[in-house]
Amino acid sequence: MKILHFLDTLNRGGAETLVLDVCRNAEKNKLDIGFAAAGGGAMETDFQNSGVAFFRFQRRLPFDFSLVAQLRRLIKDNKFDIVHAHQPVEAIHALAAGFGMKTKIVLTHHGIVSDRKNLLALKFVVPRVAHNITVGAASKKSYEEEFNIKFPPGNSVIYNGVDENRLKPSGADLRGELNISKDVLLIGMIGNFYAEARKDQLTLCRALPRVFAAIPNAHCIFAGKTVAGAEEKLAECVRFCAENNIADRVHFLGGRADVPDILAALDVFVCSSLKEGLPIAVNEAMLASVPAIVSDIEPLLEASKNGEFAEVFPVRNAEILSGKIIELLKNENRREDLAQRAAIFAKENFSIEAHLANLKKLYESVIKK
Repeated sequence: MKILHFLDTLNRGGAETLVLDVCRNAEKNKLDIGFAAAGGGAMETDFQNSGVAFFRFQRRLPFDFSLVAQLRRLIKDNKFDIVHAHQPVEAIHALAAGFGMKTKIVLTHHGIVSDRKNLLALKFVVPRVAHNITVGAASKKSYEEEFNIKFPPGNSVIYNGVDENRLKPSGADLRGELNISKDVLLIGMIGNFYAEARKDQLTLCRALPRVFAAIPNAHCIFAGKTVAGAEEKLAECVRFCAENNIADRVHFLGGRADVPDILAALDVFVCSSLKEGLPIAVNEAMLASVPAIVSDIEPLLEASKNGEFAEVFPVRNAEILSGKIIELLKNENRREDLAQRAAIFAKENFSIEAHLANLKKLYESVIKK
């Protein structure tokens, strides 16, 4: 069977990172995969070098007839059995391209519906694709309850997978880059600043004054780009740090491609979120043996097995978050125990091997139907 994974753009994000790991590990897991993109982005070179056939188009309109024609030709010429899309816009173009053909369309729902236009597109494609995948049970529940999505019988939950080989640090010295000493205890959050209510960096900022008062050698980093429209969210965090005289101990790194080196430098990873699918960043931290603290939204409770493999704090509660951070930073044995247990759990559930094994079974069942 031949599978084409299809993304709209190649900007750095969770879905893009997942698909890149899928492409890099396809051959050794005996999957014949190609990859197509309808736009460029920061990860384009990574995909070109991923080891699978790479096809690059350019979507110029919300619904682009030229893209449909090019995609249809690609499917025919390469005899792809399945096109695997990751957003409604891709699924709509794939459905149009595959109309009247035997090629099946599979769609993964990554847990975020950014606006009304995407919601309308989502409701259109869900009953029309051959199979719907959600990245977690909590994510599926949110689609059903929040967005009134009714999934047809052809649906599955498949957890995101992370390639552990990609998490090997290069040896670059983040502490040296930031001009901080080796005895600094480093807290970190990895996630973009979004205009909509998704990540919640401000709550972590609000926790920091108490943390820094209790832990004199602690610093905090934020890694992630600022998406258009989210500039004020970043500015609010920067303002808070300046007004509370902690700006010299808080480092806003912007978008970064060196996540393994960042994780290797962290003593505690924090995921403060309002809304998630099943975030790749948390899976990466667990697999990299970094003790994690996550907000108590359902997808993060699912990722941590209800707090068994990560500390949990109530969403937007900076006071409890600060206490959790202080407790972990003061207790190295507790950090190590949490990190080791989380890494074992993540290898069993969130490795790229587990993800691809589940995908392979799914593809086989879809083709048989």
